[in-house]
Amino acid sequence: MVIDPLSATVALIVFVAIFTQTVAGFGLGLVAMPLLIHVVGVRTATPLVAAIGLVAGAVMLARYRASLRWDLIWRLSLASLIGIPLGTYALGFIDERLITTTLGVVVIGYALYVLFGLTLPRLAHPAWAYGLGFVSGLLSGSTNTGGAPLIIYGQANRWDPLEFKGNLQVIFMIAGILAMVTHLMSGNFTPGVWRNVWISLPGLLPAFVLGFLLDKRINAELFRRVVLILLVIMGVLLIVR
Repeated sequence: MVIDPLSATVALIVFVAIFTQTVAGFGLGLVAMPLLIHVVGVRTATPLVAAIGLVAGAVMLARYRASLRWDLIWRLSLASLIGIPLGTYALGFIDERLITTTLGVVVIGYALYVLFGLTLPRLAHPAWAYGLGFVSGLLSGSTNTGGAPLIIYGQANRWDPLEFKGNLQVIFMIAGILAMVTHLMSGNFTPGVWRNVWISLPGLLPAFVLGFLLDKRINAELFRRVVLILLVIMGVLLIVR
């Protein structure tokens, strides 16, 4: 298979997004989607990241499975299962400009939330889990950025770092499986999408290996802040695009 410059760019973006996810504990959708939209458009980027995210979720879950707390996430998971098909369905008829603007707002809002160290009160009532889980599902189905509401929920309820990573990976895996099914049923996996998936897959192993090796050797907080600043810039570019 001949790899053209466009496909090489897609593969590089996926590599960077996987590396970021491995080191910082977040970032696959938040990093990949704003960049890929500028390269291949939202209707190609969304199913592509969904497929890559399913593989990434399986690897991350295998690493952090011991920290999983199912009692903390079952409501989030259930609600996200309802939201994902609706988000995927919306991708087919909502104007692309509206989707990219929404993505920009979500990315900027999340990045600023973390950068400024905002602390929410504990969201103990089950309604918060159902509500944020549903919003996560909508965003996962339409823009692959469903992690932001989950991260906010986890931080508000003071999950410890390992618990945080373990819990999120389960939800990402469940969401990834359903997202793949709904994208396939909706006909979103075109030959062009599959081609980019196959081209991106070989770079996943090096990204995971490098990320896991550097996980304990670099200043994770500094790395995360740099990524968040870049997310703000990418979010602004999506809105003014």
